[in-house]
Amino acid sequence: MDLCLRPWLIAICSSLCFSTATIAADMTASAINDRIKPIGNVHIEGTTPPIVAVAVPSRTSQAIYDQYCASCHNSGLMGAPKKGDADDWAARVSQGDAVLAEHAIKGFNAMPAKGTCMDCSDEEIVAVINYMIKPN
Repeated sequence: MDLCLRPWLIAICSSLCFSTATIAADMTASAINDRIKPIGNVHIEGTTPPIVAVAVPSRTSQAIYDQYCASCHNSGLMGAPKKGDADDWAARVSQGDAVLAEHAIKGFNAMPAKGTCMDCSDEEIVAVINYMIKPN
């Protein structure tokens, strides 16, 4: 039996040949570089690995507040000072910025460390505190 005469085999072979030709049709330097770029990095033990810059998207204080803080600080849940309520924040603010920051970063009473935003920097936490303290 001659397999080359089978119509379905010819159709499959033809479609493969045409699709491969279509993919490789773009021979610009950019297209070639995209096709041959490495998909990973190799680190050899005992050598210094290359420093790879990772772009971290900047977050606003409001975005962090909305994601991590609002559930407690909008309603005052478990004694949390409400956002923008000067009376709720007065006693805390009177302790000083350093104490306020330490409590928010390390956690205090029902407040979990960093309000559960474990990837937030200390500076972001302080910025969110300032965002919550300012009046609405």
